[in-house]
Amino acid sequence: MAKVDVFVASAPGFTDQPKVANGASDFLGEVFGDPGKHARVAVGVAELPLGAPVEVAMIVEVA
Repeated sequence: MAKVDVFVASAPGFTDQPKVANGASDFLGEVFGDPGKHARVAVGVAELPLGAPVEVAMIVEVA
């Protein structure tokens, strides 16, 4: 795993996007173990497509 970007639909004043993103990071660690370690960005946005609450984008290295 190289990088994970997490976009969180957030109300004004909400600042816990990194806590929401922890769920994705924890899951990837459980599934892939050490190779699942990654850099991460957590960003709050006003809206996401199709009303999604969270969007996760990953850049991975396949060996």
